[in-house]
Amino acid sequence: MTRAFPPEPSRRPPASSAAASRAYRSEPASRGRVRRAPSSPRRRLHVVVVVLVSLFALVGARLVDMQARNRRHYVQLGLSQRVHTVTLAAERGSIFDRNGNDLALSVSRSSVWADPRLIKDPAGYATQLAPIVGVDAPTLEARLSDKDLAFVYVARQVEKDVAAKVKALDLPGVAFVSESKRYYPAQPLAAPLLGWVGIDNDGLGGLEASEESVLAGKPGKMEVEQDAVGRDLPDGQRRGSPAVRGGDLVLTIDESLQFEAERVLSEEVARAEAKGGMVVIADVRTGDILAMATVDGAFENTPAHPAGATSHNRPLTDVFEPGSTAKVVTIAAALEAGLISPSTVLNVPSIIVVDGEDYADVQSHPTAMTVADIVRESSNVGTILIADQLGRDRFDAALRGFGFGTPTGLDFPGEAAGILLPVVQYNATSMTSMPVGSGIAVTAMQMLDVYLTIANDGVARAPRLVMATIDGEGERHEAPLGETRQVVSVETARAMRTMLAAVVASGTGTKAQIAGYQVGGKTGTARKPPYDTPPYKYVASFAGFAPVDSPRLAAIVVLDEPSNNYTGGQVAAPVFARIMQYALAVEHVPAG
Repeated sequence: MTRAFPPEPSRRPPASSAAASRAYRSEPASRGRVRRAPSSPRRRLHVVVVVLVSLFALVGARLVDMQARNRRHYVQLGLSQRVHTVTLAAERGSIFDRNGNDLALSVSRSSVWADPRLIKDPAGYATQLAPIVGVDAPTLEARLSDKDLAFVYVARQVEKDVAAKVKALDLPGVAFVSESKRYYPAQPLAAPLLGWVGIDNDGLGGLEASEESVLAGKPGKMEVEQDAVGRDLPDGQRRGSPAVRGGDLVLTIDESLQFEAERVLSEEVARAEAKGGMVVIADVRTGDILAMATVDGAFENTPAHPAGATSHNRPLTDVFEPGSTAKVVTIAAALEAGLISPSTVLNVPSIIVVDGEDYADVQSHPTAMTVADIVRESSNVGTILIADQLGRDRFDAALRGFGFGTPTGLDFPGEAAGILLPVVQYNATSMTSMPVGSGIAVTAMQMLDVYLTIANDGVARAPRLVMATIDGEGERHEAPLGETRQVVSVETARAMRTMLAAVVASGTGTKAQIAGYQVGGKTGTARKPPYDTPPYKYVASFAGFAPVDSPRLAAIVVLDEPSNNYTGGQVAAPVFARIMQYALAVEHVPAG
């Protein structure tokens, strides 16, 4: 019996799906096997695990690279983004007068700085900061726009109220560092002598420059850790080396005497309508300079006044022809050589002719004059006759022995050596003009040194401006007195003092007299070049000491181009008397 089976179900796709039919026809027969779905959950999980393992492996390898092989590089990179090194300026040492009064000191002030990398709106910052810190907005904007820098100054050493206004703005990327600022409490007192400093507190002139090694100190450094917007992290890194404060200077200058010298000199410069003036006062025994003043004459609407810090300290830097104050060198050298004595009588005509040039005395006098008379009356002709006896070589040796042609030894910036011809270049005219103070140039300090030497029994001592230094531990170190040398004998010096006392008592220098004291000194009046072209201009001076029997103080006064009266006896001697009288009182020198 034949068994009938039901027909096998058709595997054909519906006729409506041609694409499916084609796929069916192309699919190979798979009789007896079951087809899996293209992707199962288990397979997908496997793939995810593999991917994650690979990623973790890559991250791990990168961490190993960062923390092991290149750890130092990445640590430094991180630090560079949040740690900034700021230089800490050293506080500059103070300058005191001989009595401990402040002449120059440093006080703490804030400097404003910024990190341009953290500033997104340089123009906006500049607009806000400019009116507060006093720097123009375009300049600030340019600084704050430099993304290659991590540190730029906005303003240096600002006052406290300015710092407070900047802080109130709370600008990200703007911070502060403490610096010291230089102040001169008695300014402009002794300003050209003290000098000045730059914005970085480095000495640029005067004693501030010459004593830089003592005053400057040693800068320090500080590392500051900040967040991404430039704010200091409360617990951030702050380490470095502190700045070391500079040492202090104690000067030989007396503040009160310096003030009086400047005041009196300013009055006389104004009265004489002079271009300017100089005064130096020194202690005969030590060479210590007690006052050194420079005064500028009136200009346009500005009256005569003490010179500013950037002016030359003219008693040391500017030279002039001294005129008759230099005659003492000629007379002292001739005394020392034994050629004359104060009582030696010379035949002194009113005029002599040398190499076709007339040399005359201003005042009439008897033909017969003693050496003392020649000094008292400031005779040009008499001095020339004495220089002729002395001769070229001995005269030149005397000029150099008294210090002409070389700096004084103060090591002051810009100090002049003066102008003195080599002896081989002397001629007849030189030997006529130089003995009376023409044809040579000296500083006021060099000229005063001559009178200090005569007052000190013929012993020259290098002058001194610094009395002591005080180190960072507060220990005082006395500066040595200047070196000495014997220029002329005690007998010659005392003979000169007696003759110079007569100059003040009854000669050309009577206006230098001081009640209760015997004063010795010499007037000087020198025509400035061009000598033969009117209107003539003059330098008037007086140099001297007191008391004559036991000199304690010496001083020189120089007025440049006085107009009302041009002689040293009329315009310089009265200034000497006023200042010297005050100085003798300050130094407690008894009258008698």
